[in-house]
Amino acid sequence: MATAARSPEADGHPEIPHPEAVVVRFAGDSGDGMQLTGGQFTLSAALAGNDFATFPDFPAEIRAPQGTLFGVSAFQINFGASEVDTAGDAPDVLIAMNPAALKTNVIDLKPGGLIIADAGEFTARNLAKAHYDASPLEDGSLGKWQLVQFDISALTVEAVKPFGLGNKDALRCKNMWTLGLALWMFDRDRAPIIQWLKDKFAKNPVLADANIAALNAGHAYGETVEIGQPGV
Repeated sequence: MATAARSPEADGHPEIPHPEAVVVRFAGDSGDGMQLTGGQFTLSAALAGNDFATFPDFPAEIRAPQGTLFGVSAFQINFGASEVDTAGDAPDVLIAMNPAALKTNVIDLKPGGLIIADAGEFTARNLAKAHYDASPLEDGSLGKWQLVQFDISALTVEAVKPFGLGNKDALRCKNMWTLGLALWMFDRDRAPIIQWLKDKFAKNPVLADANIAALNAGHAYGETVEIGQPGV
């Protein structure tokens, strides 16, 4: 039986009628694990009893420089309680892990749709790589959408600090932090993902524990800030 997503009522917003299906797109650099994130979110939708269709979108160039428009990787899922025939056209939710991911994907987002952006990646250098003259998170250019921004990078590093990972390895857990947030938004179960992580990193329990901690931290953060999205 499918379950509804978290309601935005707690924020003081009126309740939004639940649509029959929701389209979510995860987008980031080719090294951000968006295909894996999307695949595991798809698993959570399947276990919740949803019908779904997916569309993986791979980088335009193999080994494109990090943070560039040609290196963006995306994964889209259209899921719902009724029959779903296509991966959907315009996303309801865009999760953008860097400026390039935002620039190449935001044009497809429905008016009034939700953008979740990793503000920690919107540095001057990354903005320049994406050909932004100013940060779109600050200049009002995203006004026709709902924008939620926070430093996913820093929050992930903090979440995995007890495991002694270097900064590079810690940031590789960002996709699990993001997945945890998405699971909270749509009220999906973490347990199958946690078991998958334990199996995947069976020979390296430290990495398993770090990724599980990141997943749990993203889930807890969603609860703290009360991000809601009409569900299915």
